[in-house]
Amino acid sequence: MEGVDHLAHERNKSEFDVDAMKIVWAGSPHAFDVSDRISKLVASDPGFRKDNRSTLSRKELFKNTLRKAAYAWKTIVDLRLSEEEAAKLRFYVDEPAFTDLHWGMFIPAIKGQGTEEQQQKWLPLAYKMQIIGCYAQTELGHGSNVQGLETTATFDPQTDEFIIHSPTLTSSKWWPGGLGKVATHAIAYARLIVGGREHGVNGFIVQLRSLEDHSPLLGITVGDIGMKFGNGAYNTMDNGVLRFDHVRIPRNQMLMRCAQYTCLCMPSDAKLILEPCILIRFWTSTAVCICVYCSHVMVLGRGSRLLGPWGGKTDFVYSQWSAVCGGPVGANGKVVLVVVVVLVVAAIRRGRMAAAIVGFL
Repeated sequence: MEGVDHLAHERNKSEFDVDAMKIVWAGSPHAFDVSDRISKLVASDPGFRKDNRSTLSRKELFKNTLRKAAYAWKTIVDLRLSEEEAAKLRFYVDEPAFTDLHWGMFIPAIKGQGTEEQQQKWLPLAYKMQIIGCYAQTELGHGSNVQGLETTATFDPQTDEFIIHSPTLTSSKWWPGGLGKVATHAIAYARLIVGGREHGVNGFIVQLRSLEDHSPLLGITVGDIGMKFGNGAYNTMDNGVLRFDHVRIPRNQMLMRCAQYTCLCMPSDAKLILEPCILIRFWTSTAVCICVYCSHVMVLGRGSRLLGPWGGKTDFVYSQWSAVCGGPVGANGKVVLVVVVVLVVAAIRRGRMAAAIVGFL
């Protein structure tokens, strides 16, 4: 699939070595080589085309996503791509899909919060996509306000099981990607109750659909939430709704690296339990801000020594940044944003993103 390099003219006018900058941006010559090879592989394969995405109906978009996901998996297997190369391929396919949540949140949650025994049981199945997971935290009445979550996980000492239950309409899990039609399992976050006492929010591995015929299991009500605003975009994703009706799971399906029920040893900082969610939310909000901010700078900066006149021209940028920060950023908004960008880049370069975020919170 041939394309047109619309940026060639601007690149030719640059006053720095573009090729050297590519390596700096990628992080290393090896990282650039992997990224360059995989991007060209995806761009040259008609199976990954996306130029018709805006013209497809919701049903066609989702069917196309399923086809692409299967085709991407076949490509990964046929070419024997490494985990690093496979991750880059999924990135360059550039279409929101159930695989994003499977690889981006379900697997990291098990790796980060599961014990060695849990990882040995679940990760091989997930890596081979013999099970497909999603991340069921967000609720209809609470969004991502974790302290407001209502789903409960009550321990039954008679059967050595947890009973997962949605006590109210507002406790319905709402919006998790991959949940609507595809996922067979979920990392479900619920309020842990033992002996009538609540012990905070914890994660549980819950099977949602049969591995034989994909039908919902007993006590599981699950479905797709339908069309999202605008065509394309997240209409390729099967965002879903989920309710539990006293669903029983074995005790060992509670993620127990940081908390376990024997003596109920809770972590010194319970925020660690939500590391996967924190990481995704931080990446998303920061990426949006940086993209909007830098686009604005590029426009204002032409013909100016100091990136153009700023006065009164950054209201939109600051409104987005304020939304992320939870309130007005004031006159120092530019400085705060620049500092955040520098910190994010530094954390990425040092491989300490998750630790930096948890520490900040």
